[in-house]
Amino acid sequence: MNRRQWLIIVVISLLALLGGALTSQWISKTGLANDPSIKAFFANSWQSPDGKPVNSTEWQGKVLVVNFWASWCPPCVEEMPTLDLLQQEFLQQNVLFVGIGIDSPSNIREFLKSTPVSYPIVIGGLEGSNLSKQMGNSQGALPYTVIISTKGKAVYTKLGKISEEELRKAIKYAF
Repeated sequence: MNRRQWLIIVVISLLALLGGALTSQWISKTGLANDPSIKAFFANSWQSPDGKPVNSTEWQGKVLVVNFWASWCPPCVEEMPTLDLLQQEFLQQNVLFVGIGIDSPSNIREFLKSTPVSYPIVIGGLEGSNLSKQMGNSQGALPYTVIISTKGKAVYTKLGKISEEELRKAIKYAF
C-alpha cells in the first residue's frame, strides 16, 4: 500500500472511533443505556416486612430514592427521619423513597413499630446486599443510597449517612 491509502485508512478509522464515542455519549445522556442493576432492582420479587408481595413496576417512571439500611446500623437509623420528612415533602412531585432492609423480616417489623416511616420498606436480605453491590456499593457497607431518574438511570449514589441538603440537590438533579 502506498502512503495515500494508509492515510485514508487512518482517517476512516479515526472517524469511526469519533462516531462511536459520540454515539456512546448520546445513548448514555438519553437514558437509553440498559443498566443491569436497575433492571434487577425492578425485576426483584420484593416483599414487605409482613411478607406481602410488593409490585415494584408501580415505581417505574418516578424519581426513586433507594436506601439500603439495617436496624442494627446507627447511621441508617439516624438518617431515617430525614428520609421520611423528604418523602412527605416530595411525594406530590413524583418522587418515591424505598427502603431496602438488609436485615431479617422480624427485626425490620420490630424496628418499624418504634420508628414508622411513610415510604415503602421491603426485605432485601442477602439478595438486597448483592444488589447494592451491583449498584455501585463495592464495600457492601450501610447505609447506601441510590437515586434513580424517571428514565430508570442511576444518577447519584452515596455510601454513608446522607444529609438533607445532599438529598435535595440529588433529587433535583434527577429530574
